[in-house]
Amino acid sequence: MRIAVTGSIATDHLTVFPGRFADQLIPGQLDHVSLSFLVDSLDVRRGGVAANIAFGLGGLGLAPLLVGAVGADFAEYEVWLKENGVDTGAVHVSDERQTARFMCTTDRESNQIASFYTGAMAEAREIDLTGLPVPAAGLDLVLVAPNDPEAMLRHTRQCRELGIPFAADPSQQLARLTGPQVRELVDGARWLFTNEYEAALLRERTGWTREEVCSRVGAWITTLGEHGVLVERAGEPPLTVPAVTGVPVADPTGVGDAFRAGFLAATGWGLSLTTAARLGCVLATLALATVGSQTYVVDPARLLALVAKSYGAEAAEPLAAELGGPS
Repeated sequence: MRIAVTGSIATDHLTVFPGRFADQLIPGQLDHVSLSFLVDSLDVRRGGVAANIAFGLGGLGLAPLLVGAVGADFAEYEVWLKENGVDTGAVHVSDERQTARFMCTTDRESNQIASFYTGAMAEAREIDLTGLPVPAAGLDLVLVAPNDPEAMLRHTRQCRELGIPFAADPSQQLARLTGPQVRELVDGARWLFTNEYEAALLRERTGWTREEVCSRVGAWITTLGEHGVLVERAGEPPLTVPAVTGVPVADPTGVGDAFRAGFLAATGWGLSLTTAARLGCVLATLALATVGSQTYVVDPARLLALVAKSYGAEAAEPLAAELGGPS
């Protein structure tokens, strides 16, 4: 299966605050917030939603096509992605702007406060899917992940025009998008990805009920953190897959991206939604246990062992052939 992953490509600047954000917020004063946090560490990592997902797919052997905009400072990052199985032939390089920056502080309860500098990502709207190095007819799925809003809309429209199945992952950009824009991005998607908060925000933005959202997509996948994953489809009972337990928490950044990579890989292999959600959860735990979004290692034997340990030996059987394990 050939997947094009459109969206942000960025450098992550990750810091850790040893306290709780909630302890610094004064009731009745939230309209006059002026806070500064003394952090204990700084990690500069490769990131961006599209690049994170492509990294995970590359590790699973799917050779994804990364589609996004970067600055001239991307050269070293590009080498890294290529070494990890990502096709960067469709990445647009800006002559004027630097690669986007994600700046995030995480407290001791894994709450996060973040800012995102757009940089070269603003030029992603110039990318035409008909001009990719891979013919549109050769793409099995296009993932429309957080990006310049106009780029997200353009790519979604082109998928409809070209008849290419697409997945909608508006996530962090929901706060910037209008109701009509969100409805346009979601309607007709094969897969819709959100977390629990984003699911509520998506319903508020669109004005659609949960049932109406499900009627417009193939399946709505909502990650629930430690409570696992909820998969909803029109006319079908909800499917809940529990999360992997007992995982050391190093850094939550990029965990949802790793889940998406695992889920998309498994569905691309033609496996069930349950199996896809399980692989996504296991891949997410690898990301959760490392600092940075692209520092985990995709080891097929370890993945199969984690699936078997978490969900039972029979759960690993459908994945064994694809991951190179014993059948």
